[in-house]
Amino acid sequence: MKKIINFKIFYFLVTLISIGTILSALYIEHVLNIKPCKLCIYQRYPYIFSIFLCFLGYYFFNSRILIVLIFLNFSVSFLLGVYHAGIENNFFPEFKGCAAVGMDLLDKDELLNSLSIIIPNCKDVTFRLFGLSLATINALISLFIIFISIYLFKNEKNK
Repeated sequence: MKKIINFKIFYFLVTLISIGTILSALYIEHVLNIKPCKLCIYQRYPYIFSIFLCFLGYYFFNSRILIVLIFLNFSVSFLLGVYHAGIENNFFPEFKGCAAVGMDLLDKDELLNSLSIIIPNCKDVTFRLFGLSLATINALISLFIIFISIYLFKNEKNK
């Protein structure tokens, strides 16, 4: 019985963190009007996927497999966050998808359209919270969830 309660609390906690993270990113993007780079958008996907996984775990079945999937999901999120923070701090080179789109357009209308949808470079930190970039905060949140999932997995294994 205690196992189910621990799992349900874990799923609920991860869901709250994921929804809060997504809503915060959308608030920063749409209310504060700070546009995300491509890596910022990629870093949202694991949170969306985790909501789906936690919904399955909370309402349908509790399984160590779901804990492993959540662990793997946030490991990807952690790697994306560390990679993005590394780009911001010039530890890693920007990948081609991060750099600003080339202006090799010949049509005047295409050029005007492309100017209205400028995507920031991944190395430019446009928003900080407590002195940390959002990529760094993502890496820390992901690491926290990784540690909790490892603890829960090991705890379940010993029972």
